[in-house]
Amino acid sequence: MRAVIVRRFGGPQVLEVAELPEPRPGRGQVRIRVAAAAVNRIDLSTRSGALTEAGLLAPAPAVALGWDVAGVIDEVGPGVRRGADGDAVIGLRDVLSAGGAQAEWVVLDAAATAPAPSSVSAAQASALPLAGLTADRALSLTGLVAGQNLLVTGAAGGVGGLLLELAALRGIRTVAVAGEADEKTVRGLGADEFVARTDRLGAAVREVAPGGVDAVVDAGVAGIAAHEALRGGGTFVALVAPFAPPPLRATRVLVQEVFADGARLTELAALVDAGRLTPRVAGTLPLEEVAGAHERMSAGGLRGRLVLVP
Repeated sequence: MRAVIVRRFGGPQVLEVAELPEPRPGRGQVRIRVAAAAVNRIDLSTRSGALTEAGLLAPAPAVALGWDVAGVIDEVGPGVRRGADGDAVIGLRDVLSAGGAQAEWVVLDAAATAPAPSSVSAAQASALPLAGLTADRALSLTGLVAGQNLLVTGAAGGVGGLLLELAALRGIRTVAVAGEADEKTVRGLGADEFVARTDRLGAAVREVAPGGVDAVVDAGVAGIAAHEALRGGGTFVALVAPFAPPPLRATRVLVQEVFADGARLTELAALVDAGRLTPRVAGTLPLEEVAGAHERMSAGGLRGRLVLVP
């Protein structure tokens, strides 16, 4: 089968679409024929070697890429109680040493999959697992309840947009930070207040949220600048550990770590079908154009995921 791998770290030119043996499911696993696989920033960190340098990925002769998948189960391993041949599913690969989702087939634990939402394309469905589970867990870590205020940086991105929608479902008021041109988009996703990106982020947010917000989810990696908008004793959730600020003013600083929660992913997929969540796709490309996808993502400015279609 064809699969995206790297044999050495570097720029997009090191990406390779290689011929690998077709995988087979083991106990508790399913094999998925891939219809679409989203590209995420962690793929760029894998390719560049940043994850290995940080001690998060063991060195190996070849490393497979791809976390998100939408496709159809075509083989079931022993002991599987959820999922059957022919089921349309989405899933998340959260073990970096396992086979990647940017391939013609991928094997996942059955518990890491969920029925695919039927109201959107496979490309849109593939943009849900990593971003959706990240946004959902980050919001839960804030501990906010209806009526409290949440600052979302990077609000026009894939994770940020889902955060706005999930917060709105819980009655949490949101202050969205994004580029000036994104105000209409983020308000359409449920933002109550909008602040354009600025070097004086803390002061700008406090103008619309006097006293500071109750919590921050830093999807845009603003770091200490976003922390300045947080009230004393509030909660800051970082998505990238090295950019987590210190817990100044008796705040809590937490780092969200996503995992393949198929049960919660099933609930998120149902919200997509109910029209309450919107996984967004910036474009689709064939597997062989993965390097171009990395170049476009590195350039920034995307408002949704790029998706590879084997």
